[in-house]
Amino acid sequence: MSKKEKKNKHHPKDTVQVAPVERMKRIEYEREMRRLHGELVAMQEWVKATGTKVCVVFEGRDTAGKGGTIKRITERVSPRVFRVVALPTPTEREKSQMYAQRYIARLPAGGEVVIFDRSWYNRAGVERVMGFCTAEESERFLEIVPTWEKAMTDSGILLLKYWLEVSPDEQTRRLESRIHDPRKIWKLSDMDLKSYSRWNEYSRARDAMLAATDTSWAPWFIAYTDDKKRARLNIITHLLSQVPYEPLKPRDIKLPKRRAENGYLAPDLPLRFIPTPYGDVR
Repeated sequence: MSKKEKKNKHHPKDTVQVAPVERMKRIEYEREMRRLHGELVAMQEWVKATGTKVCVVFEGRDTAGKGGTIKRITERVSPRVFRVVALPTPTEREKSQMYAQRYIARLPAGGEVVIFDRSWYNRAGVERVMGFCTAEESERFLEIVPTWEKAMTDSGILLLKYWLEVSPDEQTRRLESRIHDPRKIWKLSDMDLKSYSRWNEYSRARDAMLAATDTSWAPWFIAYTDDKKRARLNIITHLLSQVPYEPLKPRDIKLPKRRAENGYLAPDLPLRFIPTPYGDVR
């Protein structure tokens, strides 16, 4: 690796990203997503059969698409295998605990995939930028987290960490769309508004986090997400490439014959059916 490459290794471009000339068409996107969903199910069955423990961490800029990516990963798999952890603000009791304590309790057991929608890296990002922890606490966190993650991977957990990066202009566009779309207004928090003006502070926090915690046992993988469709496909494809699953042999399944009615008659009950303003489907 050249000196220039080493210098830029931990510095994703904030403003200069060569975007595709044309955003991906939905029909192409859904076709590829359907195929990847089949692969995720195959991965799920392998994880269950082998007792593998997978932990996936999603971090990134506000509006970078963490929630949407996680939704597409999990929408066709079992919630008993794929478990999403999105922790709220810590309680007073949790604030008195060792910082990592509430995250440790939610790490995967055998046969589970746990996805963190934001994680212990809050201490390196939002807590640092917004003043919810001291500079010393954030620096101490960056010092010890590689050792903690080494203990995780040594215990057999496959740890994958993704940083989702969005350009300033696209972040502005997405936040404005939340303001004007009643379907999205719930996504716009007071914290998002306070964070919006602190782009450079978040850049510095991100750089320090990547420099300190990108290790051989738990590397960071960076994804640009200005085109959400391409980003989701890229991330899922990479996730699948990092889990050494093998598709299980398909079962030969045939539906059994239904038993005879044996004189069953539907009773005349005073049932309450919903209105059908869009037409009766019977």
